[in-house]
Amino acid sequence: MTSPNKRPLFDLPIVKRALRDSLVKLDPRHQVKNPVMFVVEVGSVLTTLLLVHDVVTGQTAHLGFAVQVTLWLWFTVLFANFAEAMAEGRGKAQADTLRKAKTETVAHRILGDVKGAPPALQLETVPAPKLRKDDVVLVKAGEFIPGDGEVIEGVASVDESAITGESAPVIRESGGDRSAVTGGTKVISDWLKIRITSNPGETFLDRMIALVEGAERQKTPNEIALHILLCGLTIIFILAVVTLLPYAIYSVRQANAAGTFAPALPPTITVLVALLVCLIPTTIGGLLSAIGIAGMDRLIQKNVLAMSGRAVEAAGDVNTLLLDKTGTITLGNRQATEFLPMPNVTEGELADAAQLSSLADETPEGRSIVILAKTKYGLRGRDIHALNAHFVPFTAQTRMSGVDFNGNSIRKGAAESVISFVKANGGEIPAELKATVDRIAGMGGTPLVVGQHQKVLGVIYLKDIVKEGLKERFDHLRQMGIKTVMITGDNPLTAAAIAREAGVDDFLAEAKPQDKMDLIKREQSQGKLVAMTGDGTNDAPALAQADVGVAMNTGTMAAKEAGNMVDLDSNPTKLIEIVEIGKQLLMTRGALTTFSIANDVAKYFAIIPAMFSGLYALKGHSTGPLQSLNVMGLATPESAILSAVIFNALIIVALIPLALRGVTYRPLGAAAVLRRNLVLYGLGGVVIPFIGIKLIDMVIRVFGLV
Repeated sequence: MTSPNKRPLFDLPIVKRALRDSLVKLDPRHQVKNPVMFVVEVGSVLTTLLLVHDVVTGQTAHLGFAVQVTLWLWFTVLFANFAEAMAEGRGKAQADTLRKAKTETVAHRILGDVKGAPPALQLETVPAPKLRKDDVVLVKAGEFIPGDGEVIEGVASVDESAITGESAPVIRESGGDRSAVTGGTKVISDWLKIRITSNPGETFLDRMIALVEGAERQKTPNEIALHILLCGLTIIFILAVVTLLPYAIYSVRQANAAGTFAPALPPTITVLVALLVCLIPTTIGGLLSAIGIAGMDRLIQKNVLAMSGRAVEAAGDVNTLLLDKTGTITLGNRQATEFLPMPNVTEGELADAAQLSSLADETPEGRSIVILAKTKYGLRGRDIHALNAHFVPFTAQTRMSGVDFNGNSIRKGAAESVISFVKANGGEIPAELKATVDRIAGMGGTPLVVGQHQKVLGVIYLKDIVKEGLKERFDHLRQMGIKTVMITGDNPLTAAAIAREAGVDDFLAEAKPQDKMDLIKREQSQGKLVAMTGDGTNDAPALAQADVGVAMNTGTMAAKEAGNMVDLDSNPTKLIEIVEIGKQLLMTRGALTTFSIANDVAKYFAIIPAMFSGLYALKGHSTGPLQSLNVMGLATPESAILSAVIFNALIIVALIPLALRGVTYRPLGAAAVLRRNLVLYGLGGVVIPFIGIKLIDMVIRVFGLV
């Protein structure tokens, strides 16, 4: 998914599609969903009918003016449609890329007993769309995975570039948090048995396509609230303009009856429609939908799929970020750097026991222990079969692993677990152990204690590294009023040291799944919005509870179903960027709303004087006292009205890039953002229309358009 992300803002194929779609969106059934623009379309239809009536009846005195106003009213609707279509077009281009991954392929469904090696299995070949939930399929090297599922047997490399854009293959295997596979990806080595977890049309890829196309985008609560405000303003201005006509007719009659004033005419329906369109908040009304769609599109450009616009907005309002330590704050690849023996134990003895207990440990930590013992002490790997060894795997319950051989039992793991193991065998705990463990933890390392039956041999110092630049990013989040909490299974001393180095605000040590849930609920009970990441089935409850739950694409299907966002790159630090994009969406909407309402002030000073400049003018004069409101010095009433209508349409086009790209994000506090918006978009929204309308008026005068 990298190629669409690099498209320029106005990519020619997207522009062509948007131009076509902007005409399709003229359908009143579509326009009625946006009340502001629906009013503009109704006004455009009304002025068009009046124009046709004037032509038929031969009333051509102001025909050129009426034609131009009518055309620019239609352009206003079309430009708003174009903005929305551009935002949708980028999503549709993304969807086209995703469809390439959704190839029609065949599946090898397993019949009967699913156990056994591939050659012995009874298979039937069926089209992928025929597969149903709970079917079991066999996928070999070179074949496409026919649907979403969970690996129940086998280990294989899978090419997921069609989904993630990442060319490097990933390992998928049964059990654990890397068992989920996505339809449309390709197995490039070995084989997998996969249990299908979704029916046709319900796959992850199907949902991705629907979401990026905007087909399932629903208005968020903030959007609905803003729509209600815009509708309220529109109704107020409709009432004002409707009551303006009888007032104008009465005023003109009274002025003409007095006999001392120059003859005056009431404003035409076309002029009143122009006034209404310029006064209602057409700028934000035309761009509101595009802003929301573009916010989701910016997430897609970061390879994050938001399941709803509500999730994007929630990210912008987040108060608390929960971040796993391993792989998010630290590199996640802890390495053994030192063996620290207890009294009466040599470093060589400790290294030998540590290496023995790690021979079957395939974790990066376990391999680093074997390598350290080999490189520093010259200890070579042993013949496991000759030792007649039984290896004890690590579990979350015991929090240690080890080996039993020839009557010896060696364990390595968390200090409390190994201490309990040694005590259970009748051994004594050296006084120096606690000081060594605390010292390592205080330096931000992870202490692994090694025990042999009744004796504690020493401590292995595992060191993790905090990722570069995170401290500065956390400082930025703090400036925005966002609290960062590190979640880790480490002991409190280790957690505190890493928290200090990374610059997070708080930490939760020795965390279990229930602890995460309790923390989220505690924060939410204080009225805060919480975001977190996760990839395992045990993370699913917390992801569902969090206001913004970002599931890793490499994680389990349960995690992806529980979260309201999926990170296709499976990069836990992406959560920080998600929050920034959410903030940017809210800032963009607020800034353009401020600008839209502010620039109505300038358009008021353009049209109202033009409508009534001839009222109460003394005989022999072309203008009356209301001409003093013409602070812009616009040439003629017709020029002023046409200039305002043209500006009203063109400003939508001018703001499309800002709506699609978003307001430049800066990690400022709410008060600073408000001040900046009021100065830049509030004051700018008043000043720019004065300049723009005056320039358009000068062009109209030069070319004699009215």
